[in-house]
Amino acid sequence: MLLNIQPLNPVALELGPISIAWYGLLIGLGAFIGYLIANAEGKKRGLPKDFLADMLIFALPIAIIGARIYYVIFRWDYYSQNPAQIFAIWEGGLAIHGGLIGGILTAYIFCRRHNVSFWKLMDIVAPSILLAQAIGRWGNFMNQEAHGGEVSRNFLESLMLPEFIINQMYINGAYYHPTFLYESLWNLAGVALLLYLRRVNLRNGELLFTYLIWYSFGRIFIESLRTDSLMMFGFLQTAQVMSLLLIAGSIILIVYRRKTGLADQRYLDDEPAPKKNKKKK
Repeated sequence: MLLNIQPLNPVALELGPISIAWYGLLIGLGAFIGYLIANAEGKKRGLPKDFLADMLIFALPIAIIGARIYYVIFRWDYYSQNPAQIFAIWEGGLAIHGGLIGGILTAYIFCRRHNVSFWKLMDIVAPSILLAQAIGRWGNFMNQEAHGGEVSRNFLESLMLPEFIINQMYINGAYYHPTFLYESLWNLAGVALLLYLRRVNLRNGELLFTYLIWYSFGRIFIESLRTDSLMMFGFLQTAQVMSLLLIAGSIILIVYRRKTGLADQRYLDDEPAPKKNKKKK
């Protein structure tokens, strides 16, 4: 028996022939909030004025293009038959790993050209990237995608979820795991961890590696619940293989950079000294 549950409208705003989808709006919102937080931290850490804003002009579109290319490559069986759909990103279909590859490569080149430490920059922006991912996952929610396998309504109610989430997980006559929510919450917990580790004063680059390890570890398990994963490699999905590579690579680089002295500098080494109160004569 089909219930009369209407899904939320994936279109946030219509201006004549122009439609603005929640998917793109939430990704943009996540990027904007992440920028504000990273920019405030960048000022404390001595980044050149407007450096982040100038970098994002290049990094953000390249990251989106990279995310789309990555997704299309691993769904080529569909897009080769529907080439016009390759450009329909408002319908969903951005892979975070492709976005990371495009964004991080752009940041590396930009840092080299402006004589800014790449590791310092990535440590500054790591919590913001994870926060943007947490917000962006709600775009998948609005599109009713990136969900897991079928579950019962009782199961969703047992998670103490609000009614609007339960109803949005009712798709084509069945309820599904809200894996978008699992990942969003995991990412938010990661943001809190990274902000705490900033004060612990890790070595340069290690906040970035912690981000990659944290996100990848959660993604391995969450991906196993999803029904829309990209190409399989044996019994593993593409995202799981990439996540395992990122975890292994991050651990190897942490050890290598420590042993070779490349990570001697710490995140808070440029912390300004506290001002002493002058005594009144």
